[in-house]
Amino acid sequence: MIACPSWLSPTWLPLSWPPFRPRHPRIALVRLQGTIAARPGLGGGISLATVAPMLDRAFGMKRVAAVFLAINSPGGSPVQSSLIAGRIRALAEEKKIPVIACVEDAAASGGYWIACAADEIVVDPASILGSIGVVAAGFGFTGAMERLGVERRMHTAGGEKSFLDPFGPEAPEDIARLDTLLEDLHGEFRNWVLSRRAAKLKAAPEALFTGRFWPGRKAVELGLADRLGDAAGEAKRRFGKHAKLVPIAGTKPSLLRRLLPGLGAEAVMAALEERAAWGRLGL
Repeated sequence: MIACPSWLSPTWLPLSWPPFRPRHPRIALVRLQGTIAARPGLGGGISLATVAPMLDRAFGMKRVAAVFLAINSPGGSPVQSSLIAGRIRALAEEKKIPVIACVEDAAASGGYWIACAADEIVVDPASILGSIGVVAAGFGFTGAMERLGVERRMHTAGGEKSFLDPFGPEAPEDIARLDTLLEDLHGEFRNWVLSRRAAKLKAAPEALFTGRFWPGRKAVELGLADRLGDAAGEAKRRFGKHAKLVPIAGTKPSLLRRLLPGLGAEAVMAALEERAAWGRLGL
């Protein structure tokens, strides 16, 4: 049997040699920006289809210490908000990885719904948070049709199939039905926030769930957020000065979408709706 020379012993190798160098904590950074819709506009947006691949990559990273969500959204679809929040919680519980929401300009309405999927919420003093409510908006064209001499012709099977027809006058029973629908959706939103942050809220739910929104500093005082800060600062505070934020890139839009942004009626409507969503926050 040949003995190993003493100079080849592992104890001889210096601790600064690369295999022994301490590994810096890695934090996956997922950016969620824009309005929330099942079919985001050409300029981008948030949906489960666009976000799920990024979340899967973030939670699947090797040696990931946490997942940070950089949120910048005025809200949108309650269904997509719920689906995204549910996916975040499912992955966090499966992988046993903490999730921190880092709010930038806004996490309002559906954006706040998603933020509540995090274990903690960090905000800038000037961020906008809240808007825990549901809104339905549309247009009525009855007067315009009369002036243009246009006659509306519609036939249905089912007494409620023509619900809220924009080309006819509003019916009291349609308004009552819509009010019930909005209240049910609002209840889902309230229950979600309470399930995630009830112990942290510092004001009565009746005062917080009116659809009102607040700047970041006030949101912390109310318990809607946990502290002031940003992603880079929070990473260092939690994991030390050598913590590394690793951005998780989303799927690139097709060449046609990059070359022809904003063409078509659907793209124009999506842009107007996004502008209106930001406008409701004064941004």
